[in-house]
Amino acid sequence: MAHGIENGQRRYGNFINGVWQDAVQGEMLTLKNPSDGSDLALIARGTAADIDLAVDAARAALSGLWGKMTATERGRILYKISEAVLREIDLLTVLEARDVGKPLTQARADVVALARYLEFYGASADKVHGDTLPYQNGFTVLSVYEPHGVTGHIIPWNYPMQILGRSLGAALAMGNAAVVKPAEEACLTILEFARIAHEAGLPTGALNVVTGLGGEAGAALSSHPQVNHISFTGSLRTGEAVQAAAAKNAVPVTLELGGKSPQIVFADADIERALPFLVNAGIQNAGQTCSASSRILVQREVYEQVIAAMSERYHALKVGAAEADLSLGPVVSARQKAIIEDYLQLAKQDGLQVAAQGEIVSDAPKNGAYVRPTLLRDVPPQHRLAQEEIFGPVQVIMPFDTEEEAVALANSTPYGLVCGVWTKDGARQLRMAHAVHAGQVFINNYGAGGGIELPFGGVKRSGHGREKGFEALYGFASLKTISVYHG
Repeated sequence: MAHGIENGQRRYGNFINGVWQDAVQGEMLTLKNPSDGSDLALIARGTAADIDLAVDAARAALSGLWGKMTATERGRILYKISEAVLREIDLLTVLEARDVGKPLTQARADVVALARYLEFYGASADKVHGDTLPYQNGFTVLSVYEPHGVTGHIIPWNYPMQILGRSLGAALAMGNAAVVKPAEEACLTILEFARIAHEAGLPTGALNVVTGLGGEAGAALSSHPQVNHISFTGSLRTGEAVQAAAAKNAVPVTLELGGKSPQIVFADADIERALPFLVNAGIQNAGQTCSASSRILVQREVYEQVIAAMSERYHALKVGAAEADLSLGPVVSARQKAIIEDYLQLAKQDGLQVAAQGEIVSDAPKNGAYVRPTLLRDVPPQHRLAQEEIFGPVQVIMPFDTEEEAVALANSTPYGLVCGVWTKDGARQLRMAHAVHAGQVFINNYGAGGGIELPFGGVKRSGHGREKGFEALYGFASLKTISVYHG
């Protein structure tokens, strides 16, 4: 059985060429519910053989109905899929909450975001225009955008629906055919999305999903000689491996590799407005967000005031099962919980001071992967907890005196994804926006990655290339120059 319910448990095969298929080797993996540690579903353990089938299906789609469609027709299909996603919002919300551990409110917001990505890219599909270029007399020169061909999408476990939407939506809008490899820890909503998209009219083979381990299916997709572009979101180490594999085939790669993003609070800031952003951007999705604000830099005049105000909010944070819909759910797995707890143990060992912590509620299931959100104060800028991406609900707060020192602190990590700046000084706002090394800078707000319309990506070890917004469409296309001599 490639798809359905088996012994009361959901069972998913790979979705290839419009049908559900068992993995070629017949093996399955068990997904766990991070809220209580129970078995959640069975998924196919895809390998290189399954990736081969998926790439072949995508190639056939490019030669068939999907490849022959106009941009307007592709856009209309994406819009239909968007509407279909919203019709199944209840199913997708519950699956995401159980699979990832998100509180229901956050999971539901992710479904809405997925639908909005598809709506945005559906409307954008026929708006990508080439140019006519001035050249010598007797020539007319044109530039046109064409799809890469087969695009590979390696999706992480923290925001499956959102990252699928921003990556796949742009790729399909430009006419590519896709092979998606979701994270083995959390992939149920992506698998259900494949069904929804197919039922909404996406032609066979335009979208193929192969589940399995990163070192098997993911590695096979990254190195496949018939894949023309790779989009990857995840850890720096895995991103390096993906880029190295793709380099052997000389294909472009979009990498979003996380960060250690700061929010910088000056003494003249509207602290009351800043407070919910200072806390929520660090603890949303239990801190498992690439663009999480894990460093809070505060001018010394208001340092204690900000610590006190953030601590009050931290004391009110409640952690429990995803379906309880509290401030935080569990982290995605027992393995991720252990990684975060190792960092907290290091903080204790090195004498770092805990400013405040949230509370795990008494009725949280015993075997859930729960971590208390923790705010650490006076953390030395070069300490590991101030330099490394923890990927959990842990924020560090540290003081600065001058604007120059704030810039130096903001730029002192290997990452450069997002930054927030809080000040009423207009000149300082622009100076900071230019001086900080980041792909996005928010002034007197913090988007934690920003909206669907805003180009998103990093500098330094946060990666390269841009997703979201209209800019993403260019990344999923090749520019061709056509020179016509007519005399």
